Amino acid sequence: MAEQDDARVPVLMYHAVAADPNDATRALSVTPEAFAEQLAAIADRDLTPVGTAELAAAWRSGRPLPRRPVLITFDDGYEGVHRHALPALAKHGFPATLFVSTGWLRGPYETGGAPDTMLDWDQVRELAAAGVEIGGHSHTHPQLDQLGEERLRFELIHCKEIVSDQLGTVPASFAYPYGYSDRRVRRAVRETGYGQALAVGNGLARRAQGPYALRRVTVRRRTGPEEFARLIEGRAIARTFAGDRALTKGYAVLRRMRQARGRVLGAGA
Repeated sequence: MAEQDDARVPVLMYHAVAADPNDATRALSVTPEAFAEQLAAIADRDLTPVGTAELAAAWRSGRPLPRRPVLITFDDGYEGVHRHALPALAKHGFPATLFVSTGWLRGPYETGGAPDTMLDWDQVRELAAAGVEIGGHSHTHPQLDQLGEERLRFELIHCKEIVSDQLGTVPASFAYPYGYSDRRVRRAVRETGYGQALAVGNGLARRAQGPYALRRVTVRRRTGPEEFARLIEGRAIARTFAGDRALTKGYAVLRRMRQARGRVLGAGA
């Protein structure tokens, strides 16, 4: 059990996999060639990709983790996950988790606002049939901690209901849009039936974080082979993302100020 408690697992967070992304998604995209090379690096190091639900279940039960686990996750639901990522995953037999914003996907529930070309539901079903775990990522991709209770519950429940209707299975895992959550949001995610949830944090996941605040590390267009090797080996994570953390802390202060201002204005209305 002590080894389980101390385990630090790299959870990779991808977004778009595209040769020519638009400006809105470029920084957080990777090229198909880079993605294929990154999967090859995982295979060469004899790491064991697992799904989000599998990792959380092992930590809940105390069952041993597979040797050198790593998670491959995608946020939002970009079309390139089907076009480019799925063949590369299939080549290695790797599982992955895709967190979909249901209102961004092409089809009957589309709300607009998607930053690039998204998956349609036939493609999502093909990904699920190929063994990709499909999780929730809200309906319209808002900052959940900025929402009132009614809207927050709608985003969580509507996403879950749409995925269930389209795939015939209830999504077990959730990822917070933008990585933002607070105690209230995490409680709502748990109470609406998701079994675990991923944040960002740019750190390794640990059992002590709890099933609703597991950290991930960001893979982006500028992530080169040496940096990627550090991510999957869990080396120098803090140094790699030092600049990101400074920006995140600054933005967190701004967000708290906005929240406080909103409460004051609401009280005076």
